[in-house]
Amino acid sequence: MKALGISGSPRADGNSMLITRHALTAIAEEGIKTELISLAGLSILGCNACMACLKEERCIIEDDLMPIYEKMKAADGIIIATPVYFGSATALVKGLIERTGYIVRNSGGTFQGKVGGPIVVARRGGLTFTLAQMYYWFETMEFYMPGVARWNIAQGLGKGEVANDKEGMDGAWKLGKNMAFLMKTVHAAGDDKPRR
Repeated sequence: MKALGISGSPRADGNSMLITRHALTAIAEEGIKTELISLAGLSILGCNACMACLKEERCIIEDDLMPIYEKMKAADGIIIATPVYFGSATALVKGLIERTGYIVRNSGGTFQGKVGGPIVVARRGGLTFTLAQMYYWFETMEFYMPGVARWNIAQGLGKGEVANDKEGMDGAWKLGKNMAFLMKTVHAAGDDKPRR
């Protein structure tokens, strides 16, 4: 089994990366392989509704999406972390979820049966709205999602500040532990394959 963490911040090593790494450490403690990738410096455009993915399991826009999609497809668990930009997920994350969402829907639900969840970081506003935005994507992709008390949100602005939010860091840790448990449970039950 493997868990993939995706930091959707344009900052290469900011708060989203830090907190995602923390959650993945909790998963790794349970004997599950992990990988952390950053979208910083990549080009991931938004969906243009061309519907080419109806014909094949790929997006025809030539940018950095498809290698990440392949990693997501191969993973048993996925965390997507985003900072809040003007009350919402970053453009990188929006492009990622729009286009992978269309590919998945048009190719038989390839994410169904995976375990996953979001982490959202902000200075202050937009945390719960962005968390809901992310949850909707995980839900419509038919992920199994573990719960976390007080949600998967944390506060921080400057680089590394999120580490000072004990409640947020504890929530990310708990997300990792709950994901590991659920990944093992789903895998043992043989329920981690798309049912179409």
